Amino acid sequence: MKKKKIVIALGGNALLRGNQAGTIEEQEQNTYDTLMNIIPFIKEGHEVILSHGNGPQVGNILMRNDAGEIMYKIPQMPLDICVADSQGGIGYMIERVLRNIFIEEGIEKDIVTLVSQVAVDKNDSAFQNPTKPVGKIYDKETADKLVADKKWIFKPTPKKVGGWRRVVPSPEPLDIFNIKTIESITDAGAVVIASGGGGIPVYIDENKKVRPTEAVIDKDKASALLAAKIKADEFYILTDVPYVYINFNEPNQQKLDFLNRKDALRYTAEGKFGEGNMAPKIRACLNFIENGGNKSVITEATKLTDKSYGTKITMEYED
Repeated sequence: MKKKKIVIALGGNALLRGNQAGTIEEQEQNTYDTLMNIIPFIKEGHEVILSHGNGPQVGNILMRNDAGEIMYKIPQMPLDICVADSQGGIGYMIERVLRNIFIEEGIEKDIVTLVSQVAVDKNDSAFQNPTKPVGKIYDKETADKLVADKKWIFKPTPKKVGGWRRVVPSPEPLDIFNIKTIESITDAGAVVIASGGGGIPVYIDENKKVRPTEAVIDKDKASALLAAKIKADEFYILTDVPYVYINFNEPNQQKLDFLNRKDALRYTAEGKFGEGNMAPKIRACLNFIENGGNKSVITEATKLTDKSYGTKITMEYED
């Protein structure tokens, strides 16, 4: 069997389910259940690089920011530091849980977690139109005060939820720091965890210095960029459904086992995938195959190595 280089993006639900309180015990069990599914790839000798989401976790960090300032006058940390905090904490948890799985499975392999910075364009149009919700939901009075005090931007949540939530820009990822190091560590046989939560968004100023931004990068886009940069063979996005569907949850929904670039572009343009759900994942997969990748797969974590599941996205249909 030909050895492959595989990038696997763990969705936020792979670490913390929406109906859970978020205790470390819950997150560790979810992580264990998810990571058990990558073991067949490891045993087959493939090189595996992991990335992960951080939506629930960084949201909790922001709420701790709020509580610390209100109760104890602790200065709030900016969003880039909160993303870095989540990268370190989640990366540590994934690394430790995976080490214990390796012990159980008799696998001897190093695991390396990298806190990753991802470059964006400071003039990206996303900075003029923030859309990414972060942190807690506020009432209108509190939101107005935060707008006045901190210059934050708020948008109303859906009516069934109620309230106002801070939104931040979500610029396009352009480059990932330390790509050569990620490649060399992977080539040396280690599992690398990188680009967590989309990476810490930074930009390069006119003096070529690295500067932070108050933004959140889409995890799937950054993971696809990582996969393309290291010339991975395959790119997997793990989510909460085993297939991609068009017209999802509608009477005419249709499961897609295979999807080529032409049809993926057409369905996306026709709005067949939810913009707040599957469409960004489809675009990330397209970015990967358009930049040299062989195949992208969107599937549920427990179906990762079962080839009868998952939507396979390629330039053309597979035979």
